[in-house]
Amino acid sequence: MSVGEHLRVGVRNHADTAVVHLDGELDLASAPVFESELQRAEVAGAARVVLDLRDLQFVDSAGLRMIVTAHTHARERGQEFAVTRGPEQVQRLLAITRIGEHLRIIDAPEELAP
Repeated sequence: MSVGEHLRVGVRNHADTAVVHLDGELDLASAPVFESELQRAEVAGAARVVLDLRDLQFVDSAGLRMIVTAHTHARERGQEFAVTRGPEQVQRLLAITRIGEHLRIIDAPEELAP
């Protein structure tokens, strides 16, 4: 399986909110794909960023680091930032590592809209 099939990242903008949808596995191999999408102008220039984790089947420590990095960069740019609630494995990892305590977790991207 290629990295492109390993993780699919889609970006859509609505009402000055960039929704970054992750589908697949966010890990060491796919982290660069995710990182390059976060650097796109439509993400960096939005007032709000939502990482949509609903279709993320797996995340490892490298993937968690990328989520934290995305949160940090958004805060540095003055953006609101949130992640959607992911599948059980993703939520469990966010809870075990206590990273979830530092993120705004929402059920759907529309919750962050103005």
